[in-house]
Amino acid sequence: MKHSPSAVTDPPALASAMKKAYWHLVPLAMVMFVVNYIDRVNIGFAKDALESDSGIGAAAYGLGAGLFFVTYAIFEIPSNILLERYGAKFWLTRIMISWGLVSALMMFAHNELIFYVLCMALGAAEAGFFAGVIFYFTQWFPNAIRGRANAALYSASAIAAVIAGPLSGALLSMDDTLGLHSWQWMFLIEGLAAIVIGAVVWTWLVSKPSDAPWLSDEEKAALIDRLAAEEAERVATKGDKAPSRWSMLRDPQMLLFCFVYFAAQLAQYAVTFWLPDFVRDIGGLSEFTIGVISVVPFAVAFFAILAAGQISDRTGLRRTVLGSGFLLAAIGLSAAAVTSPVLAVVMLIIATVGFKVAASSFIIPQQYLAGAMVAPGIALINSVGNLGGFVAPTLLGQVQERTGSVSSALLIVAGICLVALAGCVILRYQQGNEQDLDSDLQKAEPGHLPRSG
Repeated sequence: MKHSPSAVTDPPALASAMKKAYWHLVPLAMVMFVVNYIDRVNIGFAKDALESDSGIGAAAYGLGAGLFFVTYAIFEIPSNILLERYGAKFWLTRIMISWGLVSALMMFAHNELIFYVLCMALGAAEAGFFAGVIFYFTQWFPNAIRGRANAALYSASAIAAVIAGPLSGALLSMDDTLGLHSWQWMFLIEGLAAIVIGAVVWTWLVSKPSDAPWLSDEEKAALIDRLAAEEAERVATKGDKAPSRWSMLRDPQMLLFCFVYFAAQLAQYAVTFWLPDFVRDIGGLSEFTIGVISVVPFAVAFFAILAAGQISDRTGLRRTVLGSGFLLAAIGLSAAAVTSPVLAVVMLIIATVGFKVAASSFIIPQQYLAGAMVAPGIALINSVGNLGGFVAPTLLGQVQERTGSVSSALLIVAGICLVALAGCVILRYQQGNEQDLDSDLQKAEPGHLPRSG
């Protein structure tokens, strides 16, 4: 039988190290992602206010929201390489503080040009954050719990959506307070929150296991050895030739990874930026009520994400979980495009569960990439994938401007999700020995290995 990397480490020390690492790092990363997500999607709640106060129409709004992802994609790979060079503590702190400053400056978006410039500046400032955290997790969490760690991180986007709706709705009720429009207060307060959390990151985060004061020497050795053994196994599957960062651009699997993640992000931002409009179409609702109703799909998705992470880790069926998410997204988006406003919101709950599960389950590249390809590889997938954040609002904005409805655009996005579902069938990755993995988990439980949430 092929032996897993855990065979050469001390299971109790390894389980203890993973549990400590999880509870020291994942909750903070989740808080960071909550603030990040709120600052990214808050313009969806300010859409109508920006149009009335600054003359930024649906097409201009969609273009500005999309331009964020252009600069995000351009700076993503350099940012992740710099994170690898300077360490997560310094670089993630830099990212949070700089994006917080730019997000707060969004309060000065009094015309389309300023709006475009600030959206692009925000994308450049934030570039590398999510991919950086995912890469950071590869330096801390072995395969046995990485799916749950990633799912917990991604569940923060659902938590953020639950918070963002009522919070943004409440802030949008502060019109003319101290002479500022309500949307100005929203951008200012939510931007300053990122700066505060950035200061916390600097005092709390530890870049690598060897520097963790809360791990014993035995725990450090067990965790480092396990991670090194898994990395050696991945490198061995690549053959004798050392991997090259440039080879990513010629790797069909990498291109497929980029497309699949693009589809997940396309669906996500098609719903995220326009969900308040779907709820508003019901009619007779206050801005606060619209914000509250808008959180329901993400509250449901939160539990689905955690369940998907558990299933993915315990069964090793990464592609199956991923594909199931795309199937639900396609069904929900298609139905939302052709039903009444109330039923459309219900269908968007299904779609949200689908694209959230798909995105949170997409850890396959981490089991495919090795050596020098890990940091830039994750960044490449994230940057190209996040162009879905440019295409979705631009597409929906143009369609709404010309037809008064986004139904046809939702059908296009649903079709792309079905293509991604087909792509899941041919994804390749290093699965390791699932019997040994299951044995490791059983030895470490109960209570030693953390569960999501």
